[in-house]
Amino acid sequence: MSQWSLAQVAEHNSSSSCWVIIKNKVYDVTEFLPEHPGGSKIILRYAGKDATAAYEPIHPPDALEKNLPKSKHLGSLDTAGASEMTKARENKQKTKDELRMEQAEKEKPPLSQVLSVLEMEEIARKLISYKALMYYSSAADDEITGRENIRAFGRLYFHARVMRPISHCDPSTTILGYKSSLPLFVSGAALAKLGHPLGEANITRGAGRCGLIQMVSSNASLSYASIAEAALSLRTTHPNIPPTTLFFQLYKHKTDSIAIERIREVERLGYKAIFLTVDAPVPGNRERDIKAPFVIEAQEAEAEAKGGKEAPLVNKDDDEEISRTGTAGALIQNDDRDMSWGRTIPWLRSVTKLPIVVKGIQCVEDAVLAAEAGVDGIVISNHGGRQLEYSLPSIDVLYRLRKQRPDVFNKIEVYMDGGVRRGTDVVKALCLGAKAVGMGRPFLYAQSAYGEAGVVKAIRLLEREITTGMRLLGATKVSELVPEMVEQVSWEPLPAKL
Repeated sequence: MSQWSLAQVAEHNSSSSCWVIIKNKVYDVTEFLPEHPGGSKIILRYAGKDATAAYEPIHPPDALEKNLPKSKHLGSLDTAGASEMTKARENKQKTKDELRMEQAEKEKPPLSQVLSVLEMEEIARKLISYKALMYYSSAADDEITGRENIRAFGRLYFHARVMRPISHCDPSTTILGYKSSLPLFVSGAALAKLGHPLGEANITRGAGRCGLIQMVSSNASLSYASIAEAALSLRTTHPNIPPTTLFFQLYKHKTDSIAIERIREVERLGYKAIFLTVDAPVPGNRERDIKAPFVIEAQEAEAEAKGGKEAPLVNKDDDEEISRTGTAGALIQNDDRDMSWGRTIPWLRSVTKLPIVVKGIQCVEDAVLAAEAGVDGIVISNHGGRQLEYSLPSIDVLYRLRKQRPDVFNKIEVYMDGGVRRGTDVVKALCLGAKAVGMGRPFLYAQSAYGEAGVVKAIRLLEREITTGMRLLGATKVSELVPEMVEQVSWEPLPAKL
């Protein structure tokens, strides 16, 4: 394998010849520039330089193997170059954001004192990087749907039944026939490594230890194989727990053959279902996520100046066209924008025998079409308010589906996600007919703050809230939660804690 000096790599710093260093390996990405989902500018910023810090948190380890021809894997840095890179990383001046994170870590309360997933989120927001926070927390436009997803649960009130024996309460259920200790699953969420170096593996192991199912995103920051390995490793460390069930959230690539490759890979790895995401054919307008690079660039320039180095120029040309994709939008640039009920579902049925669930249903009419298309289930979801602003909150769509087309619940399994933060939220959805409820952001925040232990803690907190809610409602198993137990009120309650 060839070895290169830093000076040799630095010569290739333009769009006509662009080399980058990642973990002391050298890659020629010149031909990949036009294809990069996030645009060529982000790569050119690191042309001829080390791109490790920017690359690692948002790319699976096998991304270069899958997307870059072997001929473009040029070799490694020579000994002197690798040594110089190590020194440069050690002497790098910390940004304000990095200093803030260090202080927050020192002040982080012990996990035993955390009493809710909302509190876990509040802690995580102080601990994670600005980039991670903007990606995790951002929603579309003015973020109204993002907030209303949470607030909408406050418009549903219980009709509790009393004088019922509740000493034994079993909140377990099945999802697509697979056992789950709670009527809850990890909803697909990308880029967990932005919040914690171990990323999705924290969620996999934490969920597996508690008997929950994890839906893995196409855009996970670990490889699908690494996540499957994390699930298998639990049998070694916790031999008494049942095998972990993984589902796959498919963002269908516009090229069918590439989409099929992904499906074949997860089939080989033992994933048990395909959740086809249909509400993100184009990126939503997540302005906080889009603006994040400006803030980060300014902080890095300030840190460079403090270190006595010439600060890189921060672009102040107001007329220059900026990328409107952000971290989130870059992930779906190559997805299929022409999916349809008539073609896509039959095509997917023809290429896999796994159960198919459509994720991203936002109205009663499409729930009916999904049932008619013969899928195994739907997830009522507006992508956490991150796509179309003013989409109805998911729980409101579920309520309407129950009122207008209750027959759908007898044909397919119905799930929902978006805005779920309390066990009572889960119970309300179950009363309306949801088979189970998905949660995405809360588990990202939990693993960001406390790793695998944080995920376990979050699940245990939710378990306690779900069983308490069921008992106080007069139900001892999921099947006893019925529509008559909830009522949607027309008055506006006090805002939920956000």
